[in-house]
Amino acid sequence: MGGMGIKAQYTDGFWWSNDGLRLHYRDYAGDKSRPPIICLPGLTRNARDFESVARRLSGDWRVICVDLRGRGESAYAKDAMTYVPLTYAQDIEALLAELKIKRFVAIGTSLGGLVTMLLAGLKPGRIAGALLNDIGPELAIKGLDRIRSTTGKTHSWPTWVHAARELGEMQAAVYPKYTLEDWLVYAKRVCRLTQQGRIVLDYDMRISEPMKLQAEAFDLWPSYEALGAAPVAILRGALSDLFAEATAKEMVKRLPNAKLTTVSGVGHAPALDEPAATRAIGALLKAVMA
Repeated sequence: MGGMGIKAQYTDGFWWSNDGLRLHYRDYAGDKSRPPIICLPGLTRNARDFESVARRLSGDWRVICVDLRGRGESAYAKDAMTYVPLTYAQDIEALLAELKIKRFVAIGTSLGGLVTMLLAGLKPGRIAGALLNDIGPELAIKGLDRIRSTTGKTHSWPTWVHAARELGEMQAAVYPKYTLEDWLVYAKRVCRLTQQGRIVLDYDMRISEPMKLQAEAFDLWPSYEALGAAPVAILRGALSDLFAEATAKEMVKRLPNAKLTTVSGVGHAPALDEPAATRAIGALLKAVMA
């Protein structure tokens, strides 16, 4: 079970991918009459990113926070070329089948939002509502280049404060208002303690390998449009270098129930505990229940 005090209680769940990896999720209990909320993290992130979201929503909603393959408590892939959005979507398909989930609400940050769109495209109609956090069918080259240049680089620190300070320097442009306390929370989400007592990033460094191959970009607009009439909350960090404002505005035009919220003072991607983000999540869930 989850931690003490104000931390929401969760159970750890596991499922198997089609290629035999044991994958992990956190399951926060909630009202069974509502569609569960499935939280899908960004490229180098994990289930812990959604702690504050789960704490706010669980009880009223069942919240399932996933570790994608190669992250957190999920197994690392044998083949690095399976670290691609379509495989992640297939992994989530296996989870939905395992838990017998027919309809769900998706909260997808960055890569998690790409996976959300793919899931909509694979089987339209089952997503009851979606929050796409700083991501759309088109990605800005500047942000992609930054992500390519930083992902898969090994770091190791002797203490959490060292980790927090360096991560704070590396990510200062994303969260310019963060204090050392905020960076400590961030470090504990993105890092883990090794058996040797060092602090390292909590993902398989090989997740960057497929990104080095300049694969042809496939058109995600049809997948995005497959969200159909479901309520869609689009969040954009005002300082984002990955998700252009023009793309966000085009997304609003293309779906009847899509609403854009800009989160001021943050880049890629909002942490989902900002007031504008919590209001957008609240409005989305109200629309799902309407």
